[in-house]
Amino acid sequence: MRVVIALCLVAPFVAMLWVGSYAKTDPLFIGIPFFYWYQMLWVLISTALTMTAYKLWQRDQRARSAAKGGASQ
Repeated sequence: MRVVIALCLVAPFVAMLWVGSYAKTDPLFIGIPFFYWYQMLWVLISTALTMTAYKLWQRDQRARSAAKGGASQ
């Protein structure tokens, strides 16, 4: 579970640090160069991945709490 959480949180960093993959102008999307719309797309993807990681973390913490006999949350 924690590996999936880590992957959700690391993926946006890897995507944005790999500049060579998106440092271009084509293809255009409604007149916007690829460089800009790719980054804006990652804002949405990062939000979804962070939310997923948070929900998985909550589920993991509840499972660990239940396994310890219902310790405080």
